[in-house]
Amino acid sequence: MTASSPTILALDFDGVICDGLIEYFQVAWRTYCQIWSPANKIPADNLAARFYRLRPVIETGWEMPVLIKALVDGIDDDKILHEWVTIAPQILLDYKLQAREIAAILDNSRDRWIANDLDGWLSLHRFYPGVIDKIKATVASRVKLYIVTTKEGRFVQQLLQQAGVDLAPIVIFGKEEKRPKYEIIRELIQNAEHKPVSLWFVEDRLKTLELVEQQSDLTDVKLFLADWGYNTQAERKAAQNSERIQLISLSQFGQDFSSWA
Repeated sequence: MTASSPTILALDFDGVICDGLIEYFQVAWRTYCQIWSPANKIPADNLAARFYRLRPVIETGWEMPVLIKALVDGIDDDKILHEWVTIAPQILLDYKLQAREIAAILDNSRDRWIANDLDGWLSLHRFYPGVIDKIKATVASRVKLYIVTTKEGRFVQQLLQQAGVDLAPIVIFGKEEKRPKYEIIRELIQNAEHKPVSLWFVEDRLKTLELVEQQSDLTDVKLFLADWGYNTQAERKAAQNSERIQLISLSQFGQDFSSWA
């Protein structure tokens, strides 16, 4: 391998490979209805679109139904975009709720849905244009491909199989790992068959990339923020101004690795 291509390519799943916004909204709405019991169980026409726009503020799953509550309660979209870190805890306080309580309800709702209608659940996920072709080309090359995600590995595997990509479970590091992504990246480097290792990591969460950046032993990892994923304009601008993190577009992603810089 040359310096213009990786020996290992690590990809996030949701927000990089797959767009799960439709599923996110549907399961969040079901959870919201279970917690707050609205008189009207049908969401307003513009609610999903507003949720999609504001999805980047969410760091963990329990926040999704809380975001819907904020929107239903009439909190301004821009206010949510800039003040979510104070809005979400306040809603929990106002309604005497715990994050773990909401997370359990959301997980149970999703689990029931998957158990009763797996095909329907899987069908709500869409792959970003050109990404599957890039993955297939990478798998066919000498570059080792890994998926590092907070989605359950079995669902990542099933979704990719539907798109014609059959990855072994051993290269998919999912929610079940229960550890930071930088630890997984460190392990991939340590266990690599061929040295030296050039690992490139594509993620749509700026904070995740910044955590990798903070690891003194991972200074050689190339970090890319996917500008088509769940991030904000401010986060994309921060990546543009970063000495270490590179902003990458979807069209760039689909091209040869040499064009990523």
